[in-house]
Amino acid sequence: MKLARRVMVFADADNTHLSAQSFNRQTNWKKICNYLADPNEGRELIEMVLYVGLPPDRERFANHRKTKEKFIYWAKSNGFLVVSKEGKAKGNDYESNIDVVMAMDAIQLALEVKPDIVVLVTGDSDFAHLAEKLRRKGIRVEVASVEQSLGNDLKNAANSVIDLVELFDDFDPHNNSKDYHPIGTSNVFD
Repeated sequence: MKLARRVMVFADADNTHLSAQSFNRQTNWKKICNYLADPNEGRELIEMVLYVGLPPDRERFANHRKTKEKFIYWAKSNGFLVVSKEGKAKGNDYESNIDVVMAMDAIQLALEVKPDIVVLVTGDSDFAHLAEKLRRKGIRVEVASVEQSLGNDLKNAANSVIDLVELFDDFDPHNNSKDYHPIGTSNVFD
């Protein structure tokens, strides 16, 4: 009997949302999770961690923050491990630097849990060094992103790339299913 390959997924929720939005699609985290850790493909999901940057707790970001807090509640209620970090105002926008937290967590958890495969759900080339570091530890690294927005450094650092555009195309943006959440709609980050 063949043993299942243990999979950990680390997802940059904001980056993935923006990729889906560029194709007028919603992000269905349950479908993404099931696709990346498909037991029919001999994969066993250890954990899927979603990283969410929160706007500062200020009046001008109140609606945006409320939407993200609702998403965090939904994700936790649906079995996802969620890590959030409050950002700092930067002009009319904000910056949360959640990427740093995601990279540190991925290294720590991968070394402690020792998965066979780590999937990085992001297109951000800032994660190229993380991918290389994990590979040097004998862990297969897959990157799941929209290939058109995937940075070359990250693409070259990974063992393989999973193009999410095919998954986004399967989503029905008019579906009101509980599997969809407003983080994937166009008004969430506006």
